[in-house]
Amino acid sequence: MQKRKTILISVFSVSLSVFGTDLAHWTRWRGPHQNGVAPGDVPTEWSDNKNVAWKTTIPGRGHSSPVIYGNTIYLTTAIPVSDVGGGQPASPPRPPAGPASSAGTDQPPAAGPPLGEPRAAEARGSEFRGRRGPGGFAGGSAAGVEHRLVVLALDRNTGKILWERSPRTIRPHEGYHRIYGSFASNSPVTDGKHLWAFFGQYGVFCYSAQGELVWKKDDFPKISMRNAFGEGTAAVLEDESLILNFDSETESFLLVLDKNTGKQRWRVPRDEASSWSQPLVVKVGDRKQVIVSATKKVRAYDLADGRLIWECAGLGANVIPAPVSDGKVVYVMSGFRDPNLMAIQLGREGDLTGSDAILWTNQRGNSYTPSPVLVDGKLYFVTDSGMVSCLDAKTGQPYYLQQRLPKSYNIKASPVAVNGKLYIATENEDVVVLKLGEKYEVLATNTLADQMFIASPAIADGSLYLRGQNTLYCIRQR
Repeated sequence: MQKRKTILISVFSVSLSVFGTDLAHWTRWRGPHQNGVAPGDVPTEWSDNKNVAWKTTIPGRGHSSPVIYGNTIYLTTAIPVSDVGGGQPASPPRPPAGPASSAGTDQPPAAGPPLGEPRAAEARGSEFRGRRGPGGFAGGSAAGVEHRLVVLALDRNTGKILWERSPRTIRPHEGYHRIYGSFASNSPVTDGKHLWAFFGQYGVFCYSAQGELVWKKDDFPKISMRNAFGEGTAAVLEDESLILNFDSETESFLLVLDKNTGKQRWRVPRDEASSWSQPLVVKVGDRKQVIVSATKKVRAYDLADGRLIWECAGLGANVIPAPVSDGKVVYVMSGFRDPNLMAIQLGREGDLTGSDAILWTNQRGNSYTPSPVLVDGKLYFVTDSGMVSCLDAKTGQPYYLQQRLPKSYNIKASPVAVNGKLYIATENEDVVVLKLGEKYEVLATNTLADQMFIASPAIADGSLYLRGQNTLYCIRQR
């Protein structure tokens, strides 16, 4: 009996050692450390016939990234009640979930097929370049079309849908970018006990791990995004606070809710236009700062009460990349008009514009959309057109700069790193794997036919998860 008890205790301890660490979790968009880096390892090579553990069809349209805790993957999507049109054919309805799933929803499902996805070849073409949609440059798609917002939980080992919930149906007053937008582009966040599914201005919904609705807040004001590009800023969870940023053309503000109740803790107005940069929480001294990148200024707020701690001008327009930090310096970037990358020393207060708190800057090869990866004192980033750079994070000096990837690529997903490798998912079927380090070296180019990766990858417990236009893939050594 004593021997059996010892064995059981040992097994329980091993279970805690795995599921109590970051190895089994990817709880937020930029990973466990908010820098795009994961522990463990995942395969370097795969194809349609190699190291694909499973793939699951995801209904509707969404560019949010999956988040993972233990054996559960969470994902959001939006399913139109009727055909969006614009040359996108409707797909057949998704078949009912398997025996392990739950069919319950928070409201009765609306009739109608899920959204058809654009072909990868069409999306890569020049059709959308230089052409303005109803709401601006390739923007405004799906405005006025009713959509069901949907939250999915999947089994991490098999890809089976465990439960599906639909918190509400919306009739959006404004659409999204025809290729890169969706009504489910804001990535969710989890702590393992609860999931916070964020759909931008259309609401945030807190679910238990079993799919029970705990609370919701769906009374946000209507906002409009630049050129009707759509929303896409991920939710951030820190301690007992849920942090939501709304930078738009109408009413910009930073909001912090109590994660347990949805009650407002504080809200501050922001003198900013549209931006899509996820806030970053960094502990500086005995206080935690919420750092938000935007066009007019980068600002840091006290997590406790929203007080402005410092601000710094210097980035360009349409800020999208998320800040990253090593705890002493924060790196913020813009890559559109007037591109700039700034390394800002933490620990200061007030207006830091033009001060020696800005340790170095860079204007070449900056990311427009993808967020950078910070690992081992090196900053990696890639342009939307597929040129990758690696800089010394301390000095800003390049190890290599604007090195073009093996093919001509379009890139919107943010890269991720694991075990000395950088994974760059492209719109053009490929995921390119580079060796981390001072020299540019391609380890592999992996192709999944007819796939277009806009959502950023996620990594947990030896598996890489890739969300294509209508399929979620699990890449695992087989």
